[in-house]
Amino acid sequence: MKVFRTLAFALVSMALMLAACAPASTPAPTAAPVVTQAPAATQPPAAATAASTQAPTGLTCAQPIKIGLITDLSGPLAIYGAMIPRSFMLGMEYATGAAGSAGQVFDSKKAQENDFKLGNCTIQVFVRDDASNPDTTTTAANELIDVEKVNILVGTVSSAAAATLQGIALQNKIPLIVAPAAANEITGADFNEYTFRVSRNNYQDAMNECLALTKQYKTFVQIAPDYAFGHGSAQAFRDACTLDGGTFVADDIFAPLTTTDFTPYMDQIAKSSAQAFIVTWAGPGFVPLIQAAKDQGVIGKIALGTTFIDNKSMPAVYGNAIGTTAGILYQYAAPKNPINDFLVAQDKARYGTVPDLFDADGMNAALMAIAAIKKTNGDVSSDALVKAMEGLSFDGPKGKIEIRPEDHVAIQDMYVLKLVNLTDPNANFYTYMDTTRPAPPCLLPEALKSRCGTLPYGNLSGK
Repeated sequence: MKVFRTLAFALVSMALMLAACAPASTPAPTAAPVVTQAPAATQPPAAATAASTQAPTGLTCAQPIKIGLITDLSGPLAIYGAMIPRSFMLGMEYATGAAGSAGQVFDSKKAQENDFKLGNCTIQVFVRDDASNPDTTTTAANELIDVEKVNILVGTVSSAAAATLQGIALQNKIPLIVAPAAANEITGADFNEYTFRVSRNNYQDAMNECLALTKQYKTFVQIAPDYAFGHGSAQAFRDACTLDGGTFVADDIFAPLTTTDFTPYMDQIAKSSAQAFIVTWAGPGFVPLIQAAKDQGVIGKIALGTTFIDNKSMPAVYGNAIGTTAGILYQYAAPKNPINDFLVAQDKARYGTVPDLFDADGMNAALMAIAAIKKTNGDVSSDALVKAMEGLSFDGPKGKIEIRPEDHVAIQDMYVLKLVNLTDPNANFYTYMDTTRPAPPCLLPEALKSRCGTLPYGNLSGK
C-alpha cells in the first residue's frame, strides 16, 4: 500500500501527530527595517497563518532560558551553515516581538550571544562553530552544556556531526532540535526521545522528486557521498522512484565526500545505460562533480536528476538547463504567508540577500523552541520540553510544521519549481509549479518499531 502523499503535480518533469496548540496569530514585529519583498514566483500556494509575536501574559522564569546553537561557520559546509544563525535570530525576533541584544544584524564574528525577552523571561542564545567536524561538535556541545548550562540544543549542518550532537544530547538529557542536517538516521536508526528535527529527511527529498522524475524517465543510476547522508538518500531515492515506476540499472555509486576528481565515477555512469542519473551531494564537491559530467559528455547523453540547490551554486550547476522542472526543499519565492514575507524582507534589509536553501530551517528551529517554551509556560525541564515537542504543530515560513510524535520527523511543505532564468539579481530563478507534503516511512530501529503505530515501517510500502 502506497503511503499517503499530497503530490498532485500540474506539470512535472526531471531532476530532484498529532497537532498540539499552535501559538495564536498576531502581526509581525515592526521595529526592524522592512523592504519590499523580491518578486514572487507565479501561482503561489495558499497563505499560512502567521505565528505569534507576543509572549503569553504572565510568563516568568527565575533563571534565563538558554539555547545553544551549533552550526558550520568555517568548514566545508559553511555555505549552508551561515544561513542558520541569521534566520534563527529572525525567528526568535518574530516569535518574541523584538530584536535581541546583539542588534538587528547578528554577526557571529562579533558576537556569540544574543538575548531576547519572552514575557518576563530572558532567553539567551549562544552560537558556536563546529566546522562540520564531529570532534569540534563534541567540544562545543560539552561547553554549552557544562559551562553555559543550556536547556535546548540546536544544530547542526553535517549529518555526521549531528549524529555526534544527538548522542551528547541523549547522554545529558537535553532536547535537541536538528537543523538543517537531513540524514534519515537522525530520526531513524539513531533515534532517541530527546532528538527532534525541523529539517526534512532524505526520504522527503526523494518523495518530492521521484514522482516528477519518473514521468519522463524510467531507468536510473545514482551517485552520492559515502557517509550517512548519502547512503540514506540513495536508499530513499531507490525506494521512492521504484515505487513510482522507475528502475535502477546499476548499483548505487558512492564517492568520498572529499572527492575532487569525479572522472572514474562519470565513467561508471556513462556505461550504465540509464536515462537519468540522480545526484545527491552536499558541500563544495557538487560543482566539480557536475563539471566532470559536462567534460566527459555525460550531461547531454544522460539527463541530470537532482533537486535544485542553493542560490549561489545554481548558475554553475544548471547553466545549460533552463526549462528544467525539479524539486526543492525551500525557495523563498514559493510559499506565500506572513512569516515568509517577514523572513524575506528582513534578510534583504539587514543582510543584503534573499533567504537561501536553509533559512527556513533556521527560522523554524527558533519558532519551534519558542512554541515549546510557551506550551510548557516556561518549564524547561527535559521531561516538560520533550512532552511539549512531541506532536507540536506551529507555523513557519514554509507553512505549518507538524512534529510527528512517533519518530519526531517534521512533516512540512516542499516545492516543485521550473527554472526560467539564472540571472535575476534576487535569485528569483523559478516559476512555481506545485507544493508537496511528503509523509516518509517510519525508520526507527526494530526495538522501537512499536512506536511507529500504523505508519509504514522501513520503506514506503511498509513491506
